[in-house]
Amino acid sequence: MEAAHALGVLWRHVGGRPEAIADATLTGADPALPSSFRVGTAAQVSIAAAALAAAEFWRIRGGSPQRVCVDMREAAAEFRSERYLRIADAPAPEMWDAIAGLYPCGDGGWVRLHTNFAHHRDGVLALLGCDNDRESVGRALMRQSSLAFEQAAADAGLVVAALRRFEQWDAHPQGRAVAALPTVSIERIADAPAAAPPPGARPLHGIRVLEMTRIIAGPVCGRTLAAHGADVLLVTGPHLPSIAPLVVDTGRGKRSAHVDLRTASGLATARELIAGADVFVQGYRPGALAARGLGPLEAASIRPGIVCVSLSAYGHEGPWARRRGFDSLVQTATGFNHAEGLAAGGDVPRALPAQALDHAAGHLMAFGAMIALARRATEGGSWHVRVSLAGVGHWLRGLGRVERGFDAADPGLRDVADLIEASESGFGPLRAVRHAGRLSLTPPAWSLPSVPLGTDPPRWQDDSPG
Repeated sequence: MEAAHALGVLWRHVGGRPEAIADATLTGADPALPSSFRVGTAAQVSIAAAALAAAEFWRIRGGSPQRVCVDMREAAAEFRSERYLRIADAPAPEMWDAIAGLYPCGDGGWVRLHTNFAHHRDGVLALLGCDNDRESVGRALMRQSSLAFEQAAADAGLVVAALRRFEQWDAHPQGRAVAALPTVSIERIADAPAAAPPPGARPLHGIRVLEMTRIIAGPVCGRTLAAHGADVLLVTGPHLPSIAPLVVDTGRGKRSAHVDLRTASGLATARELIAGADVFVQGYRPGALAARGLGPLEAASIRPGIVCVSLSAYGHEGPWARRRGFDSLVQTATGFNHAEGLAAGGDVPRALPAQALDHAAGHLMAFGAMIALARRATEGGSWHVRVSLAGVGHWLRGLGRVERGFDAADPGLRDVADLIEASESGFGPLRAVRHAGRLSLTPPAWSLPSVPLGTDPPRWQDDSPG
């Protein structure tokens, strides 16, 4: 599917103003990265959708119509932003744990382990009864059935995925549930008066975003909203693990505070923050925040007119709705690794050339958030936006495949040097990929530097950085 057509389909699905789509210009063509899938198109379209929504919200608040332009090469680089990050001219720390990755099993299947968090790693090692090295893990998995080990890990609250073919995923109850859901779900969940914002210098000037997410997809959503002027406060628990380079890369434009939701005082602080927010972005496992009284319906009661944005791994319906997952695992479970390996001419599973499900989900979450803000401005209501990694995978499959996609070059840092911008940060001098969604009148920019987690107090400021 061509990028312009795919953007039009997304825009029409959410009821976007038909005339607005003519303001978007998309340049370049796949393959932008070595893949049999249209990863470049997914990058370009998801980024363009968010940029177009920002331009439309700015128009609603009194701004002039403006052009939106996204080049596929630039979009593909942003989809790999964590790879190109440099701190004080040194490569970012390694993201992947030593035993993470794909392994063959004794039944001829494969499983992917995600062990970047210590408690996930230790849980997998305990389940396998082996030492913490790839050779020991490999031997232990050769005594396992891939599907049985996937289920045992899920029962233990761990993150493991068995390799499937597309046809196996499509026949799976969760695959069928995902296929029946929209890529971006936008639902009115409560009544509230229309709240048209006053004119602002940037699309999201004065819009407060409370972000409770980690890793890539949710943080990319917050980073995108910050690029268009939102006041984004990232909140995480001081006890929760993180991945250092992702914190740096996705933290641009945000303030960062610690709040412990396990305590009564932390929950009270979270409710105060929700009461002052316009948008609440969360990436916890479905139902986890609701169990603490912080679900979308509770948030709408605390703050009528709020836009809640929820990320899940496998969608909010179906038997896996509460299952934990990450981009790499969803690629494995839903058929991408198998299909990519076949397309590359081998029988070894192969990952996509970017964490494409994560990055696309992040931009589509921001897209949905801004569409919901526009609806709040014109018709009122509290809103719930939902995006899942598996749903984004279903959308990516629908974009079609690329002939001879692996002939494309795999861009290194030097190849994207013209797309890198320098800035100061709370971690030292930073060089990172700039935002690819260009707006003619309100160019995106991050007004605040990345800072270590917990740098700021957990409260809203009277003045917005936007």
